[in-house]
Amino acid sequence: MTSNLYPKLRKDTVVDDFHGTAVADPYRWLEETNAEETQAWVNEQNRLTETFIGQYPDRDRIVARLKELQNYPRQFTPLHRGEYYYFWKNDGLQNQPVLYRSRGVDAPPVMVMDPNTLSSDGTLAVVNTAISSDGSLMVYSISRHGSDWQELRVRDLTHDRDYPEIIPWCRYTSVAWDHENRGFFYSRFPDPETVPPEDRTNYNRVYWHQLNTQIDDDLLVHEQPEDKELGFNPIVPEQSDYLFLQVYHGTDTRTRFYYKPLDSDGPVIRLLDSFDAAYDFVDVIGTVCYFKTDLDAPRNRIIAIDLLNPDRSHWREIVGQQEHVIDGVKLINNLLTVVYLKDAHHVMRLYTLEGEFVTEIALPTLGSIVRLTGNRSDRDLFFLFTSFLYPVTVLKVDTSTYALSVHHRPTLPIDPQQFETRQAFFRSTDGTEVPMFLTCRRGLTPRGDTPVLLTGYGGFNVSMTPYFSAFDLFWIESGGIFALANLRGGGEYGDTWHKAGMLERKQTVFDDFISAAEWLIKNNYTNPKRLVITGGSNGGLLVAACLIQRPELYGAVICQVPVLDMLRYHRFSIGYYWISEYGNPDNPEHFPFLYAYSPLHNIQKGTVYPPVFVLTADTDDRVLSSHAKKFVATLQEKTGGANPILLFVETKAGHGMGKPTSKIIDEYGNVYSFIFHLFDIKPGPSR
Repeated sequence: MTSNLYPKLRKDTVVDDFHGTAVADPYRWLEETNAEETQAWVNEQNRLTETFIGQYPDRDRIVARLKELQNYPRQFTPLHRGEYYYFWKNDGLQNQPVLYRSRGVDAPPVMVMDPNTLSSDGTLAVVNTAISSDGSLMVYSISRHGSDWQELRVRDLTHDRDYPEIIPWCRYTSVAWDHENRGFFYSRFPDPETVPPEDRTNYNRVYWHQLNTQIDDDLLVHEQPEDKELGFNPIVPEQSDYLFLQVYHGTDTRTRFYYKPLDSDGPVIRLLDSFDAAYDFVDVIGTVCYFKTDLDAPRNRIIAIDLLNPDRSHWREIVGQQEHVIDGVKLINNLLTVVYLKDAHHVMRLYTLEGEFVTEIALPTLGSIVRLTGNRSDRDLFFLFTSFLYPVTVLKVDTSTYALSVHHRPTLPIDPQQFETRQAFFRSTDGTEVPMFLTCRRGLTPRGDTPVLLTGYGGFNVSMTPYFSAFDLFWIESGGIFALANLRGGGEYGDTWHKAGMLERKQTVFDDFISAAEWLIKNNYTNPKRLVITGGSNGGLLVAACLIQRPELYGAVICQVPVLDMLRYHRFSIGYYWISEYGNPDNPEHFPFLYAYSPLHNIQKGTVYPPVFVLTADTDDRVLSSHAKKFVATLQEKTGGANPILLFVETKAGHGMGKPTSKIIDEYGNVYSFIFHLFDIKPGPSR
């Protein structure tokens, strides 16, 4: 593509002074999403992308095959409430999963709610539910067009009707019913008209809502205006006399923990308020609270704190730090189900409440435990298990016999036995060994020209464990290799692994990813012309930084809903939540390392960049689309080659939460058409 094909746009003379360094920002006007000039430029970019992808004759075949592979029933873990078991299910191509319930775990199910009826295009999604302990009432939250902002509604499940109240201004909230079904605790933000724009995601407050009352009458339970950036998640555990508040500060892994008796009108008691470690609440028995914490244990341990004797000298260690990271804990039938991370895949072990090892549950294959459900008084523990070639399956553990059984196994329209997953370890720039999963056709012999799709994340303590994706399977059946690198910045090896890739050490994450690409080339899996890197959100930052630092290493780059302007990211939406991870450019000590890798600010004029496809959404209110727009505008201006630099801006879809199946298929259809067109790949099973 020649530069004159790209939409023309004006350049302003905006220059900021960062601690004595002048930084130009000529396309800042693109931050005005709703401005007529911005929308006109976006429309031209979308048309250009559609024209380029439309030149590929097999796009319809790609979309048709993606629909075939995605068209299988998917069921999720049942939630026991009273005499009912509630679960979500997608028949295959439904835009949103549907809620069912049954009387008894194996009884015939009855539909409770179909979110697909909320909108014709599936862009209204139910993203969270809280069902009362007797199974008769449900609070559900609705997201419009992928927004992180949600509204809460209340449904009478016995009579299949909604209560009249609707609670707005909720974001990342949880809901906790009281034991008598009188109402529930929840958290919300202020009416946006009552605070400055920069405070619309500050001043989170906890309220009590009584059923059939106006939200203006909701009782304020807790606020902390002196710490306006704190958020609160209310919890009322089974058989507990307490309201607990899990307290967080943005994406910082360190947390706080407060509580108060349910029958108290007094203030909360700040049990853990030092902000010195992560304290993830597990459960409470009587007055004894159980926590997973990284206090003095970067790979985590389990401790018990008695509310009646809370001094640290009386804390008890139940399960100590071990070789592998404790990733999750659930209390079922007076047993602690502990999920460990071992080289980025999961292991499940059971312990008594005194910390005595009981048994290890043998999992079907190297894979991931996605979700644990069950009440403390239940005998059965349900969990989702998945891997690259193992679709999401509901498994059940009988905690009285420790027997593992399949509760629901999906039937795929393809035989996964045709493929295999391998785990490799490569050395990064500083000599650290980093794991990587490779999934490909069984028996594939590396020959140096196989297309490889390499992805990663590397941030926010997020562990990238094996997962099933019909869309990745399409790439593999078309002859490619799917590679997932477990970079530092994630939580695969605990807090030390995370901290090795954050703040001034963020470059380590990019070094790990570049080393993964070099390892794949050195070991004859592929070559730079056949290597695609892809990532979204923080992973979009990852692939963009690696694109800018080593453009000769890749044949194509797919960059989705990315963070790219590291000097202004904290000024958009909830970007300031990420300061603990990335740093603050307004801090003279942080500015140099942020400026050094910020993708937007390190594009070099005249450099030949590989083909790039950036995807974002104008309704993304987590990572604003201005990141992608400014980056693409600069890249199109400065690239020294004829490789396509394309942008697609979606409407009615946000950061990814609740995105309808039809839009996901369409998006992958565009991405694969872009890659297959460039690499001359024929879609479908390789011959």
